[in-house]
Amino acid sequence: MLDADLIKECADPSLKPAIVEQFVTAAGSADPFAVTVTSGGRLILVPKATSADEAMAIVRQYAGQAVVRVGLTLFPAGVGVKEATDLKPDLVDACQNLRKGTAMFAKVLRIVAKWYGNPTSKDVFPQIFEDAVYAWKTGEFEGVSVFQAEDPGGALANQKEPRADKSEAVTVDAGAPLQTEAEPSDEKKIGTAGIRVDLSRIGGQ
Repeated sequence: MLDADLIKECADPSLKPAIVEQFVTAAGSADPFAVTVTSGGRLILVPKATSADEAMAIVRQYAGQAVVRVGLTLFPAGVGVKEATDLKPDLVDACQNLRKGTAMFAKVLRIVAKWYGNPTSKDVFPQIFEDAVYAWKTGEFEGVSVFQAEDPGGALANQKEPRADKSEAVTVDAGAPLQTEAEPSDEKKIGTAGIRVDLSRIGGQ
């Protein structure tokens, strides 16, 4: 879980804290020194960094030749950078990474929301969020490279926490059928048993 103070201090103010937490849980990492490297859709195994220097060494080694994600938000390290030397150690600073990552994710959310026609219904936000997380992981949405795309701007309306909703729905859904299934099956048993006894008595007379 992300520290509430860290979210308050560092996360993009356009995102609700619950959404920031959802985003990092769904698309980020709990480790501020996390580095993932993928090339041609394949994950390249890299040593686990235990310090900012180690993490930056890995980032610089692969930047430009593979997709490098780094830090709490698994921010795409090469975005807006022309030379590997331009990569700053703030990528692995928890606060800076969260600031950059959530600002970029807010932009991705706006891109996705715009594609949906900027709906104002709260029910649509979980779908927009899901698509934005997918776009964050792949770097694309409907053929648009989301990290390089222009920010459509505007406020993010009706940020509804996707997971909280789902778990409520799941408990209701999972609970309700169980009761309804259980009740009739009991009635059937009672009914059939009763009828069987009655019929045999009639047959016997």
